[in-house]
Amino acid sequence: MSQSVSPPPVATGTLRILVADDEREIREFFQEMLTRIGHQAFAVSTGRELVDTARQVKPDLIITDVVMPELDGIDAASEIGTEQDVPVILVSAREDPELLSRIGTGHIMNLLIKPVREAEVRAAIAVAMRRFQQYREVRDEATNLRQALENRKLLERAKGAVMRRLHVDEPEALQRLKKMASHHNRKLTDVAEEVINAEQIFYRLENL
Repeated sequence: MSQSVSPPPVATGTLRILVADDEREIREFFQEMLTRIGHQAFAVSTGRELVDTARQVKPDLIITDVVMPELDGIDAASEIGTEQDVPVILVSAREDPELLSRIGTGHIMNLLIKPVREAEVRAAIAVAMRRFQQYREVRDEATNLRQALENRKLLERAKGAVMRRLHVDEPEALQRLKKMASHHNRKLTDVAEEVINAEQIFYRLENL
């Protein structure tokens, strides 16, 4: 594994970029060019090295050739994606339907076709980072919506348990749950979960 010489002082917008290509000339091209435009550049020559080095370097961006020894770039990117949240730019000698069908999902944000020029790399990096930010925002929003739905279901079940046990209506049940959460400085969802757990215990006791 080779590593670029010490880059200039990190400036705003500087990225830690991990490059993977089995051709030394291409690795050197990327390292020299990326360092010159203000990024920190690291380079490896195989897909397996890419996965292992990504764990150590924790890159902000990966640029990887598709065809490499041991593990191809797409499979390596997929493996890294299970451990780290990092965008990927693929580099390929050609653009074919089979390749495109494999890069429709995941952290792969752009594709460069060899031979690549500096201007193309600059543009690809900017687009990849912007797309990745949008991807994370959409993903986080979806996660928040799912969590909100789960919390709502939890609260509805807890209200039902309080209504049955204390013989109160729904507004009163909700008010009591809120009061308990406030009194004990707990989250409402935590209190709701405790109520549901208690209700399950009572159910088992009643059916012994």
